[in-house]
Amino acid sequence: QLKLVESGGGLVQPGGSLRLSCATSGFTSEVNAIAWFRQAPGKAREGVSCIRIQDDKKNYARSVKGRFTISRDNVKNTVYLQMNNLKLEDSAVYYCAAVDGPYSFQDLNPNQYEYWGRGTQVTVSS
Repeated sequence: QLKLVESGGGLVQPGGSLRLSCATSGFTSEVNAIAWFRQAPGKAREGVSCIRIQDDKKNYARSVKGRFTISRDNVKNTVYLQMNNLKLEDSAVYYCAAVDGPYSFQDLNPNQYEYWGRGTQVTVSS
């Protein structure tokens, strides 16, 4: 069973930065992609970014493109989300998720991801 654990959330001022980590364990060799999603109170869960394992190709939501960067460390089995120039609207619980079956790389659809972490809170506030 694949396990994912997020860390790195916190409180930051607008314009600040945070780096989230997603540590994975279990059947990591079968994973096709790992993604970050977020959910703010009263809103639907939305895709932020994903990284395809076979070639490290990356995809970003339009709202974070140019500000967030996804990366991974194969040795540590960890995926990172570097978040720069944070805005108030970035406040949410951030989840990492993984898929080992068919999925659409472009869609960032949470329904296609089978394995989820418990999330880490990111609060952007002055």
